[in-house]
Amino acid sequence: MSRTNKAVLEAANEAIRALDIEAFLACCTDDIVWTAMGEQSLHGKAAVRGWMEENYIEAPRFTVTELIGENDVVAALGVIDAADDQGRPVRHDYCDVWRFRDGKMAELRAFVVVSAQR
Repeated sequence: MSRTNKAVLEAANEAIRALDIEAFLACCTDDIVWTAMGEQSLHGKAAVRGWMEENYIEAPRFTVTELIGENDVVAALGVIDAADDQGRPVRHDYCDVWRFRDGKMAELRAFVVVSAQR
């Protein structure tokens, strides 16, 4: 099960790198819950689509360094390079914890912090 879930997440990540929001959403359940820990939660594909259309003007630059799967959960650890409000590059460390249901991504808990190593 975890191997299949990892493959789904890898396909979803490739869709994000290509800025193909609809291909990403095809990997998600209709009732997906997307939570940026300490910030906001989005409920459903329409909310996730709206957030992505607003925030992914350019494809995010990220690298997955570890992918860990167990039962219906896959954790992806890595780095994201993004620009701050003044356009300066900032590196973030992240851990996305995905819960799967019926072969699709049903819930995200995203933990993102500015990297201590700049």
